[in-house]
Amino acid sequence: MALPSFAIIIPARYESTRYPGKPLVPLKGAGGNSKTLIQRSWECASAVPGCSGVWVATDDGRIAEAVEGFGGKVIMTSPACANGTERCAEAASKLDAATDIVVNLQGDAPLTPNFAVEQLVARLSEDPEAKMATAAVRCTRSVYAHLLADAAEGRVGGTTAVFNGASRALYFSKRIIPYLPAGAADADIVPVHLHLGLYAYRRSALQEYMATPASELEMLEGLEQLRFLDIGVPVSVVQLDPLSWDAIELNNPSDVPAIERVLAERGIE
Repeated sequence: MALPSFAIIIPARYESTRYPGKPLVPLKGAGGNSKTLIQRSWECASAVPGCSGVWVATDDGRIAEAVEGFGGKVIMTSPACANGTERCAEAASKLDAATDIVVNLQGDAPLTPNFAVEQLVARLSEDPEAKMATAAVRCTRSVYAHLLADAAEGRVGGTTAVFNGASRALYFSKRIIPYLPAGAADADIVPVHLHLGLYAYRRSALQEYMATPASELEMLEGLEQLRFLDIGVPVSVVQLDPLSWDAIELNNPSDVPAIERVLAERGIE
């Protein structure tokens, strides 16, 4: 089945609360050469087949200059955008309206599997009731240990997701959910789903999102997708098979060596 037309937008801001300037942080690849986080995220998105184009949405001239320097395309957005979804919504309004589906590949997730984008777009094509789709992968023991270590140090190492039997999202949290009884985390694959920084929206969902104030849970957790749940927008969760690598996001400076290790293991230059 042919996928509908979709565009990929990478929202990026310089003034991150936890890690200012992180889009421009250098990350060494397998050969020892460094590329900025935003370039690695752009290369990840550009490798997805079938998309109508890839754009970085930012309000910062330094990021825009860096993106144009490696040949990427930029859409300048307002500094008033509170999160990546708002930035994607503004950027999407400046793109060809014929592209009904907009994919948000977050700028701090360079290890996102390319095939996941196609699966999200396919899910929206197959499920007309879903207005937004996102991805989650069951944690390996090492990813779960990474989350626990960050939590023990008072850091947020990632977001976890829970969903029902119909793959509809129930909740997302920066806490590790669900609660695991003794022994449940001893297996190689742990019953906790790591949410990946990847969304596919219908344009109508972005319009609803922008027309609604931020919810209390969204502000408390700092998770933009909770606004969709608050207003009753069906969010479909694509459950990916366990990955052969740790899809770690760059949330804290301590994540840099972990990401560089995965880049080296996967032979990514």
